[in-house]
Amino acid sequence: MIGFMGSGKTTVAKKLAAKMNCGWDDLDRIIEQDTGMSIARIFQEKGEAAFREMEHRYLKELETATRQVIATGGGTPCHHANMDYMNQVGITVYLKMTPEQLYSRLKDTRGHRPLLKDLNDEDLVHYIDQKLREREPFYAKAHMRVSGFGLDIKALKEDVFARLKQ
Repeated sequence: MIGFMGSGKTTVAKKLAAKMNCGWDDLDRIIEQDTGMSIARIFQEKGEAAFREMEHRYLKELETATRQVIATGGGTPCHHANMDYMNQVGITVYLKMTPEQLYSRLKDTRGHRPLLKDLNDEDLVHYIDQKLREREPFYAKAHMRVSGFGLDIKALKEDVFARLKQ
């Protein structure tokens, strides 16, 4: 699962894995659990560049031999050729949302998100719009693109299974 922060990657990963009778995980959760540090703290203490290196390393260490659904961070596809790697080892699904939909989801959670914590409403709107435009070329490489708003998990499961048979 790829997409902008707040697009529902973790929620969809859990639901899709349940429908597919397989495991799921969240790349940020794996990093937090292994390092004993929150993503916000890693950003604060080590910086974004160090986090992106760490994220890349953990992504490459994920078990790809078994079927599982992985929720990535919003920036994961945009660094260290991660998108190409994910496309090689699995089926990528982009949860696409408009800037307005993302703003409505993110405005009340920015205190928990290191890249958003210091932004007022106007700056948040600008940030989402700018970052989404920067990241869209990476997200667009996904095997599948679906609306992250009002997503039908059963239909997504069927689409993923059809793709697996190809």
